[in-house]
Amino acid sequence: MQPSPHRATRRTALVTAAGVLAAAGASLALAAPGFASPVTHGTHGTQSVQAAARPNATGTGLADPHKKEIAMELVSSAENSSLDWKAQYKYIEDIGDGRGYTAGIIGFCSGTGDMLELVQHYQDVKPGNILAKYLPALENVNGTDSHAGLGTAFVNDWKTAAKDTVFQQAQNDERDSVYFNPSVDQAKSDGLGTLGQFIYYDAIVMHGPGDDPVSFGGIRKTAIKKAKPPAQGGNETTYLNAFLDARKAAMKTEDAHDDTSRVDTEQRVFLQAGNLNLDPPLKWKTYGDSYQILTLP
Repeated sequence: MQPSPHRATRRTALVTAAGVLAAAGASLALAAPGFASPVTHGTHGTQSVQAAARPNATGTGLADPHKKEIAMELVSSAENSSLDWKAQYKYIEDIGDGRGYTAGIIGFCSGTGDMLELVQHYQDVKPGNILAKYLPALENVNGTDSHAGLGTAFVNDWKTAAKDTVFQQAQNDERDSVYFNPSVDQAKSDGLGTLGQFIYYDAIVMHGPGDDPVSFGGIRKTAIKKAKPPAQGGNETTYLNAFLDARKAAMKTEDAHDDTSRVDTEQRVFLQAGNLNLDPPLKWKTYGDSYQILTLP
């Protein structure tokens, strides 16, 4: 499986180590047994998940681990042309977007700081691991697209590290502390349900945290100028449409994001159907490929 040529990349230059370190051991271990993998994979055609539904799922919104699993698969359909997000721990390549290497389950980039923070976190929880020797090089290339001190050896060692469950959990930790938890918490503060929480999460994955006009915070501010979120007395559907409009405008500022199908033929489809709880069955398209999740994974 080759990753999608439209794999998301983020504009934010740096993330803080403090948030990553605070997440150690705190995130949900989504790679644990009991979460079904897709039954079919492929860049084209329809993919589906048909795991047995679990009755009376606990939790609300994306705090429900089954809904969180759906969110991971939705993002992976856009970033990797596959619902199997767990297969992406080993992914690494330079996609030519000026951000150096892009790798792992959320597209950690050597040029934007989050790959550095991830490897630092891995070193904290497993000192002397196979990637630790690349920390000086990752510090030096941060903010650039350089491969200096990395190269083929780093790529091969990343793929080896990806077999280590400690490194897999480190990727989960980084994803949750920097992207998933902040976006979901903001969505809850804005009075949004499951779909709205996912819409926020997908936006922060692509655009990164921050307050400039094309980062997550800036997109939210633009949306709030057009419609109030439910927490401010607004209509949820109206607000989410305004947020998706602002997201599309931000996407179109970069050539790498000018295909807005993950908004138009995925998120907007769910919103127009009134599926604010993001309940299966879900059917959507990203970049022309069709996917479906028929039951709760």
